[in-house]
Amino acid sequence: MPDALWFTDDPAAATLLAREPFALLVGFAIDQQVPVQKAFAGPLALKQRVGTLDPKKLATMDLEPAFREKPAIHRFPGAMAARVHELAQVVATDYAGDASRIWTEAADTADLKKRLGSLPGFGPMKVTALGSVLALRFGLGTAKPLVPSHACLGAVDSPEALAEYQAAKRARKAAAKHAADPR
Repeated sequence: MPDALWFTDDPAAATLLAREPFALLVGFAIDQQVPVQKAFAGPLALKQRVGTLDPKKLATMDLEPAFREKPAIHRFPGAMAARVHELAQVVATDYAGDASRIWTEAADTADLKKRLGSLPGFGPMKVTALGSVLALRFGLGTAKPLVPSHACLGAVDSPEALAEYQAAKRARKAAAKHAADPR
């Protein structure tokens, strides 16, 4: 297990992501339309504001005030509060509140992919990204086939590697945009 996942600039948030499986899921759940550092700092901010990241407790709470408190956890606080609440309900109900069971109890890669893909807000790209983290940072064998051939978040092991990942991601997006509209 890594000491920290450097998907954010905050050392405390990076440590939380590595130590609390539900924190990692929350970071991925809210990783859209904000910089990766903002998304993955979100779990720590949520924990500080509501006092817990226990999915069973979060599933019974109204998370929107915590998401809206300044500075907001996400640029779309209402939608992301609802998404994290739904994620907490799924983990509380289907996995007895233990987010790590999603991957530790997966029978094989297909089962892991199905489990991750059934989480609220987890489409194919997030499944691949989280799979790469589980394979490359946590050594999860069933996740290895999910690791893409291009630069991925799972390869990030330092603040410098995060900067390199983001530069590669921007270049990949620019190339794809140019290929779609070469004007």
